[in-house]
Amino acid sequence: MYQVISSCPVCGKKLKVVKLQCENCDTVIENDFCLSKFDYLSTEDLFFAETFLKCRGNIKEVEKELKISYPTVRSRLDDIIQKLDGNPNVRSNVQSASSSRKKEILNALENGEITPEEALEQMKEN
Repeated sequence: MYQVISSCPVCGKKLKVVKLQCENCDTVIENDFCLSKFDYLSTEDLFFAETFLKCRGNIKEVEKELKISYPTVRSRLDDIIQKLDGNPNVRSNVQSASSSRKKEILNALENGEITPEEALEQMKEN
């Protein structure tokens, strides 16, 4: 069985469920059904949310479990909260690029590719 996809492969907009079928008797129900907010999260986001819940919201435990830094945990959590909010406060491309760059810098720092001083300098430039 395949996992439900939540966005259109052509235009990228949200998909809706219009048909349900019983595995046992093949009864089919057609209507306009909605997916949960969680169905629109990526597999990576769902894994993070599951880990966060498994760790009972303890950020230190999430850090250990996923081997990522505190700022990365907070950033990922903030991203998921924003996605679940469904708030159409879509950031401008400049802000999104800035956010992506900050994540790249944090990941490079976390992976030991740059020093904390280099990360601070790059954050200031960003």
